[in-house]
Amino acid sequence: MSVFSHPEFDGHEHVAFYHDRKSGLKAIIAIHNTNLGPALGGCRMWPYATDEEALRDVLRLSKGMTYKSAVANIKLGGGKAVILGNHRTEKTRDLLLAMGDFVESLGGRYITAEDSGTSVADMKVIGERTRFAGGVVEGSEHGGDPSPTTAYGTYVGLKAAAKFRLGVDSLKGIRVAVQGVGNVGYRLAKHLHDDGAELVVSDIFSENTERAVRELGARVVEGDAIFDQDVDIFAPCALGAIINDNTIDRLKACVVAGAANNQLAEERHGELLRAREILYAPDYVINAGGIVDVYYQRTGESADKLKAHVEGIGDTLTEIFTRAAENQQPTGLVANKIAEERFNRA
Repeated sequence: MSVFSHPEFDGHEHVAFYHDRKSGLKAIIAIHNTNLGPALGGCRMWPYATDEEALRDVLRLSKGMTYKSAVANIKLGGGKAVILGNHRTEKTRDLLLAMGDFVESLGGRYITAEDSGTSVADMKVIGERTRFAGGVVEGSEHGGDPSPTTAYGTYVGLKAAAKFRLGVDSLKGIRVAVQGVGNVGYRLAKHLHDDGAELVVSDIFSENTERAVRELGARVVEGDAIFDQDVDIFAPCALGAIINDNTIDRLKACVVAGAANNQLAEERHGELLRAREILYAPDYVINAGGIVDVYYQRTGESADKLKAHVEGIGDTLTEIFTRAAENQQPTGLVANKIAEERFNRA
């Protein structure tokens, strides 16, 4: 398994493999770029079928974090960690402590945080062995949980997209389909409801949709019927790769703006959205509130400064939308160019 010739290798600065015999930990940390600052990225625990699959994930995701940090205007680079294993059956305290040792061994070049298969509670255990675990600051505005800020930033970005595409300052009467009303999706839906939007939602868990009906007056549809709704805005807040060959032609919305990661199944789907005159808010731009929250927890600056920074997501998206329209390019391509301008000149 060669790293340097791997198709996802993109000049990564550091790729480290770690095995702890006592706990059984097998993990990889990839640092993509530290031009702007130490690499920040979540620690994912997943039952990868092969080591190569884990390597592919950590290389791809660490690069994505470089772009996310740059476009979010924070002094951090991009990294990622993956633990090979089933988080439901193989996660132990000893394994998490060993992961803390692994992170600490890099001397602060990589800062870890929660991700798929890990939690704030896990980060607190990891933080017993390292100074470089994010999202665990006691007494912070959200108790270490960055998801409220992710949701608020997504709301700010969605409003910017609505203003650019629909010419509206308020969401009153705007129809929004929210796919996934779990942790972040529900908080986004609450912001939308409070701003007067009409909501239709879907989720694989009935308790989530029941809550949205009860507290937000949402209408519920089952499964992928969410793609067929006659709405103004489609807000994906669950799985990735949901904008694909099978769904693009079903969308009736003129805006796609949500908190889910990796919304486009392939890069070319951004061009297909543009061809259909659907405005796409690039996912790593609109959902950057969480990484900004973790950054501000570490700097110790005020909640007011955090909020002001997150509200800048709307300005960044407006710049992306404007440049994309002027150059007749997909918004994702323009976002990438802006990120590259920022971390390459650092």
